[in-house]
Amino acid sequence: MITIKDIAKEANVSEGTVDRVIHNRGGVSKKTEAKIKKILEFHNFSVNPVASALAMKNKHFIAALIPEYNDSDLFWKSPYLGILKGANDVKSFGVQVTTFTFNQYDPHSYLNTFNVLLETKPTAVIMVPNFSKETKRIVNKLEFLNIPYLFLNIDIDGFNNKAFVGQDSYMAGYIAGKLINLSIPKPSTFLIVQARHNITKNNAVSNRIKGFNDYFLKNNISSETLTLKIENLNNSSETKQKINSFLKQHPEIEGVFVPSSRIYIVVDCMDSNYLDKLELIGFDNTPQNIECLKNDSVAFLISQKPFEQGYESIRLMTDYLTLKKNMPNTKIHLPIDILTKENVDYNERNEFVIEYDNTKINS
Repeated sequence: MITIKDIAKEANVSEGTVDRVIHNRGGVSKKTEAKIKKILEFHNFSVNPVASALAMKNKHFIAALIPEYNDSDLFWKSPYLGILKGANDVKSFGVQVTTFTFNQYDPHSYLNTFNVLLETKPTAVIMVPNFSKETKRIVNKLEFLNIPYLFLNIDIDGFNNKAFVGQDSYMAGYIAGKLINLSIPKPSTFLIVQARHNITKNNAVSNRIKGFNDYFLKNNISSETLTLKIENLNNSSETKQKINSFLKQHPEIEGVFVPSSRIYIVVDCMDSNYLDKLELIGFDNTPQNIECLKNDSVAFLISQKPFEQGYESIRLMTDYLTLKKNMPNTKIHLPIDILTKENVDYNERNEFVIEYDNTKINS
């Protein structure tokens, strides 16, 4: 969809100048006005009268509650940039978006950040339900205040969220099972490496593991899966010792499945003799994971399109608020991308463009 920003860029004028031409407010030279109108006509651009009226009369405030990212865990940068892109695109509808981030390993940070968010009196909330117990407390407050909310990335049943936007995590795990079986087409033993904090708090990870195991059960493949639970994958010395010790104890293992975005840590900690003979499958196209894919340490990555998750959640909630348009489905599942060394460079990375634009805006 062409936007005022796109028109302004093509005409080499400000967005305000385009807006004045569209609404016949004057103050623009005839030459510039003719140039802009020609571009508008070429793109078949038309102003949505409903959106225009709403933007002038109503203001909606969407608050997004998502985990923070850092250099060692870049996954949440992509949803953040998707939200940023969405926020820019819905400004003309009278919608303002503010993002609040919390420590994904700390339930107190999750609750405290929500309380700060609530003080801004949002019209609607988009949230990553990172902890089940604390999510119940958050949702109770939102429902008491009659604030609609949407779940992003992690799907938890039993709540009245307007929708869930993210990956079908069970099917993604099922596909991972199929991929590793295609790579090793015989009954084998596979290792699932899981951070202990994910066992109870991350429903997406547990669904991926279930899907992975179910692939072999439903297809009557007599492969075996072993699970290694590590307290903290960021503790490199502990991770290195536990992984290599486990692999030494189980020489029958032929493949490794990491159902989170941390497969690069597993690769970094694994002795080279194991890396050379094992097939590894992980999740998410973070820069560190992509590097592992390119150097053949990892056979496949499964992308859950995190940038699109952030963007789509803003678009859906905006339609709901401004047009009173119900969500198309209660679960909006995005495509499951299978990335290989050969195709990863062609995977769409809109977040790089948005990050660059944002850097220019803030410089």
